[in-house]
Amino acid sequence: TVFCAALCGCVSAPFFPPVGMVAQVKAPLSTDGNWTVGKKSGSADVRCVLGLYAWGDCSITAAAADGGLKRVDYADYEYDNFIYIWQRTKVTVYGE
Repeated sequence: TVFCAALCGCVSAPFFPPVGMVAQVKAPLSTDGNWTVGKKSGSADVRCVLGLYAWGDCSITAAAADGGLKRVDYADYEYDNFIYIWQRTKVTVYGE
């Protein structure tokens, strides 16, 4: 289901919510239970078209750089899919 993002190697989530032909879901990447949402946030995404071409960088490092974070306390992700024609995985990090 997270086909394009898996091709790019950016998704390794401990929890995958159910998805279908059309989906818009959010889920945690951090599940240790010892997190707080920091004052700053940053995000990074990867997109895929037709399951053939994927581009972007949805790493935690890229998301932290986007928000100017020096410390990441928590991360989550969003996955959007429209009948596998267009997909997007977005990682958001929170910290200071």
